[in-house]
Amino acid sequence: MAEEQNQDAATKQQQQQAQFQLQKLYVKDVSFEIPNAPQIFQEDGQVEIKMNLAQKVENLADNVHEVVLTVTVTANLDEKTAYLAEVQQAGIFGINGLNEQGLHAALNTLCPHTLFPYARRLITDLVADGGFPPLVLQPLNFDQIYAQRLKEAQEQAGAAAEDLEVQGNA
Repeated sequence: MAEEQNQDAATKQQQQQAQFQLQKLYVKDVSFEIPNAPQIFQEDGQVEIKMNLAQKVENLADNVHEVVLTVTVTANLDEKTAYLAEVQQAGIFGINGLNEQGLHAALNTLCPHTLFPYARRLITDLVADGGFPPLVLQPLNFDQIYAQRLKEAQEQAGAAAEDLEVQGNA
């Protein structure tokens, strides 16, 4: 009898623990453009690389989310675009056992951290296959990016609250 109670308690504890599972990994969209080819290959100079990140989360079902990480890399040579590479790397994640704040953090840190290496590899291949020198994107700290975004949102909310107070007293 005592063993059954211990097993029931252990089962309940396991059910309450957080679970994170990658159910499916796929490329949702890929784009690679060389708008100034073939002339761009004749030019000399230092290429300026810019990278932008975006993320979209869609709830598919209870505790199942699609996360799409969009990585856009633009290379400019002087005033001309050498190339533009964009990858939408997606995954379906099963996440349960977390409160709302924990779920928000997981969707904005663990999920993009899982997806980014695949997007990075694909962009590296696209650039090399496009005839350009290899591009190696450095790993990103999504925990730090998430913390910075939270801080900025809190500062904006605080500034908005101050504006409301000033307007209310006027």
